Amino acid sequence: MPNSAKACTDPIVGAILSGWRYDISSISPEMRTDYESHLEECFHCRRRQSIARMIDVLLISITSLSIVAFLLVSVVLYRIEMLSRYLPAVHMHLHHSAMTISLEAVSVAGLVVSTVLWILVAVATPVPVFISGVVAQRIPSDLRQRFARRHA
Repeated sequence: MPNSAKACTDPIVGAILSGWRYDISSISPEMRTDYESHLEECFHCRRRQSIARMIDVLLISITSLSIVAFLLVSVVLYRIEMLSRYLPAVHMHLHHSAMTISLEAVSVAGLVVSTVLWILVAVATPVPVFISGVVAQRIPSDLRQRFARRHA
């Protein structure tokens, strides 16, 4: 790896861009030009920003999967409780209804905690802006221009 890839080409701009939460998409276009040109020429900063965004997307993905998992567990436990209550002939391995209710309470608490964590990750990181930018890049330019004209 060349030495220029290991070190930042402009330490002052690189120090600004190295912040974990720093996202240049939310600043004015006039201020953004210096940062965008620095990211184009500096492999070091581009790599650091790429790693930070990858971690951000990973965090939001994990919390989303956690929400889905706790929601699924809550629904399954609720159905088991309903079956054992209304169909006494069905033998359930969960012998006590209190145990099912307590497991259901734990799964609902996990769902609430996961949702709060998802909100914190979405607020603390620029993932929503990053993802909308990635999606916007995949939309054909003529379609983007039509949307821009309609909303202008």
